[in-house]
Amino acid sequence: SEKLYTASPGLVNGLQARTFGVWTLLSSVIRCLCAIDIRNRTLYYITLFTFFLALAHFLSEVFIYHTAALTIGVMAPLMVASFSIMGMLIGLQYLEVEALSQNKKKN
Repeated sequence: SEKLYTASPGLVNGLQARTFGVWTLLSSVIRCLCAIDIRNRTLYYITLFTFFLALAHFLSEVFIYHTAALTIGVMAPLMVASFSIMGMLIGLQYLEVEALSQNKKKN
């Protein structure tokens, strides 16, 4: 939290920092599970949603709440979330095509 919320560090307390840490751990587990079972569409959508949540969180902290400044500590997760969203949206097209081809084989 000390490297992320540099604009207003007094607004961040220990509980908020620990909650953010638990969120980071949970999203990491979800993303690892998706990497293991990438063809699971439900898990794929949940993983994609975690990146949207991360992007929204960091953008809101910078531009709405003004608790974070655009430093490398904030820019890194913004770039990771943005590139991951783009990559997963591109991959989603292949996931849908694969699902359609599997349905045709069954019929």
